[in-house]
Amino acid sequence: MNLNQSHDPKLIYVADDDTYIREALKTFLENAGYSVQAFENGEALLTAFNETASDLVILDVMMPGINGFAVCKALRQVSHVPIFMVTARDSDLDYQTGLDIGADDFFTKPISPMTVTMKVKAMFRRIAYERAAVKAELAGENYEVS
Repeated sequence: MNLNQSHDPKLIYVADDDTYIREALKTFLENAGYSVQAFENGEALLTAFNETASDLVILDVMMPGINGFAVCKALRQVSHVPIFMVTARDSDLDYQTGLDIGADDFFTKPISPMTVTMKVKAMFRRIAYERAAVKAELAGENYEVS
């Protein structure tokens, strides 16, 4: 079974005020076949999301203006899009806050763009499995993962 339902690349939004991290994530994700739009702040990401929803969002926690937690909360009011949070602070409280407000994963800087890319792939794979299982169940079929 081919779990890639669409030939169009998945759209990923990345918001981080650190140019190096933003561009490194963009490069790795694009090399993995994703379409990526990168933003310097949360406001720009929210504006873009309101125009065209992405398939996944990666947010820095500490950005000027609206921080990543506030962006995550705003996105959760309108979408179930997968959200990955990135922070420079190695704090259990940040980790707990991010997950409590709806983030799906959390990374502490310095991050590995390769690790983030692998987790993005795993997230999309899980979503595809879940959709295939629901589709099979609705069709009255047994769905097993081998």
